[in-house]
Amino acid sequence: MIALGVISFLTLFSTAAPYGRHAKTTSGLTIDNRLGWLIMEAPSSLVFFLCWFLGDRPSPPAELLFLVLWQLHYAHRAFIFPFRLINNKKRMPIVIMSTALIFTTANAYLNGRWLFSLSPTRNTMAIADPHVLIGAAIFLLGYAINQYADWVLLHLRKPGETGYKIPYGGLYRWISCPNYFGEIIEWFGFAICTMSFPALVFALWTVGNLLPRARSHHLWYQKTFPDYPLTRKALIPGIF
Repeated sequence: MIALGVISFLTLFSTAAPYGRHAKTTSGLTIDNRLGWLIMEAPSSLVFFLCWFLGDRPSPPAELLFLVLWQLHYAHRAFIFPFRLINNKKRMPIVIMSTALIFTTANAYLNGRWLFSLSPTRNTMAIADPHVLIGAAIFLLGYAINQYADWVLLHLRKPGETGYKIPYGGLYRWISCPNYFGEIIEWFGFAICTMSFPALVFALWTVGNLLPRARSHHLWYQKTFPDYPLTRKALIPGIF
């Protein structure tokens, strides 16, 4: 997973994944955007839940917190977010959906299997442990940033409108992709909360995927809108 993450990071820096605003007519067969989101994100929620449900040992309270935090993000991402999308005519390349499906399935299994069956420290963690509380707080901060940024994007267009606009409000004042910034914060918070190596690998994967994507979005905004705010960075306020 680490090796694939490095390859993905280097590849995405030179070529933006061909979906959304970076879609290409040469991307092959496509699927309805909402259905594609549902299919590729559902395993993150379902596989992780099954790893908890089928775990062979009783779940201490801290484990239930890990389950709730994970589902807070992925149950929404898989089963709510796709149906909040206003433009229902968009298409997603099947190759993008398929590669994402493989990743989400493997990632949910690695994290869920470790946390709920294999971790040697799983029965010694308590919700009151400092790293659990701090990590959960960081996760929730990132979740709030991510949700607000998505809310801004989802309300940019009025009913019937198409095309892209410049987003404003919240962290959009300083960066082009606060939704990605929030998601990165989420998963580093989750890694701190769980003290899990698979969770740390996932957090690094998130950076490897979203940092190049944010850079591509930022360059696209600058190219598309002559009046795009010059002070904005791509992903990290004042830095990148």
